[in-house]
Amino acid sequence: MRPIVGITADVQMTTFGAWTEETALVPTDYTRAVERAGGRALLVPPSDEGLEDILDVLDGLVLSGGSDLDPASYGQEVHPETKGVIEERDRAELALLHGALERDMPVLAVCRGSQILNVGLGGDLVQHLPEVVGHDEHKHTPGEYADHDVSLEPGTRLESLLGDHAPVKSHHHQGFGQLGSGLREAARAEDGTVEALEDPSRRFALGVLWHPEAGEDMRLFEALVEEAGRYREERH
Repeated sequence: MRPIVGITADVQMTTFGAWTEETALVPTDYTRAVERAGGRALLVPPSDEGLEDILDVLDGLVLSGGSDLDPASYGQEVHPETKGVIEERDRAELALLHGALERDMPVLAVCRGSQILNVGLGGDLVQHLPEVVGHDEHKHTPGEYADHDVSLEPGTRLESLLGDHAPVKSHHHQGFGQLGSGLREAARAEDGTVEALEDPSRRFALGVLWHPEAGEDMRLFEALVEEAGRYREERH
C-alpha cells in the first residue's frame, strides 16, 4: 500500500454552476505531485476536532500554500498588506503541525505552510518583503509564479536533495523573521531572502517558500514519500 500523505486544504467561497458554497479545496498540483512521487494523497480540511484520528491515518503531511497568517499568532499587529487571514485554518494547521512533529511524521511545508512551520516553532514573519528587499520580484504578477534561483546551504538536508543551486517558482510577499526553535536556514534567494528552513533534529521537516508542486522537479515530494513509507513501516 502506498504511503498516505495528507495535504491541508484551504476554505473559500466557491461557485459551482448555480451554487456558491464554502468549499475545502487544494490545487491539484499538490495531489498530482504526491501521486507522481508514489504516495496516496488525502485532503485534510481545517478542523478543531479529531486531530489524533487524522494523524493516525497519515504517513506524511504537506502543509499547503494560501493566504497570510494572522499576525497575532506571532505577536505582531496587522500590516496593511497582510490579507486573507482565515483564523480557523491557522488554528487547525498549527495544531496539525504540532501533532505531526510530536510523532516525528515527515512534513513538507510549502509557502504559507513553511510560515506555519516557523511560527509553530516560535518564530515570526516579515509581513511585507518588498519593504525589506526593495522589490516585488518574489510576487511580481497576481496569478503567476516568479521564476528565480536559490542557493542551498551546504550540509543541509535540502542541499543533499537539490544540490548547490535550484530554479524555483515563487509567489509570496511575506518572509521569515526570527527563526523558530530548532530551525536553520536551508536556502537563500539572490537578494538574500531566506527561502527555506529545516529542522535537522527531525526525520523530515522541511519548509520552502517556493512551490515545488508547480514545477517539474519532484525530488522534494519523492523524498517526502520515501520518508513517509519508512514511517508507515515502522508504525505497522
